[in-house]
Amino acid sequence: MALARKALATGADQVVLIEDSTFEDLNNHATAFILAAAILKVGKYDLILTGRQAADTNAGFVGSGIAEILGIPIITISKNIEPINDGVRVERVVAEGYEEIEAPIPALITVSNESGELRSVSIKEMLASQKRPVKTWKANRLDIKYSEICRPRLVDIYIPQNDVKCKLITGMTEEESGENLAIKLKETGIVR
Repeated sequence: MALARKALATGADQVVLIEDSTFEDLNNHATAFILAAAILKVGKYDLILTGRQAADTNAGFVGSGIAEILGIPIITISKNIEPINDGVRVERVVAEGYEEIEAPIPALITVSNESGELRSVSIKEMLASQKRPVKTWKANRLDIKYSEICRPRLVDIYIPQNDVKCKLITGMTEEESGENLAIKLKETGIVR
């Protein structure tokens, strides 16, 4: 709730908290589906900002999933966002530095620490935010049925064990090594 109050204190028009026991332990697809439903319920929007990736899996799917569901452009890993005529110009972080991308609005942009921190608020702004309502929506308010969001659940993430066997093919000369390799490949059925 403290983050919701800080958002109001920094100038947000409204804050909607989506809270329902049905929404516990969701996968990325279900989270994107619920957030897209809430965005549509709020109404008209120009720009949607989401986090860059999940803290637990580092998947980075939810923002992309919301954009796909809403059918709007997405720019990921933004460094700087600037409004232009009927769109937005974004500096997108890449390995070599950044690239500039423009997109029409409405659009979705994923952000993280490259974009900076939310500005500090004064005590007066924080106290004023206490008088403003924070809406709480349940699943029924979003007209979401559990069957629509129920997807396979992630049980475990692991690196598959790979049992690699390597056999060194040798010979007294390069030609003999090549012949021995050809014989071995024929024996294993890789070459006929």
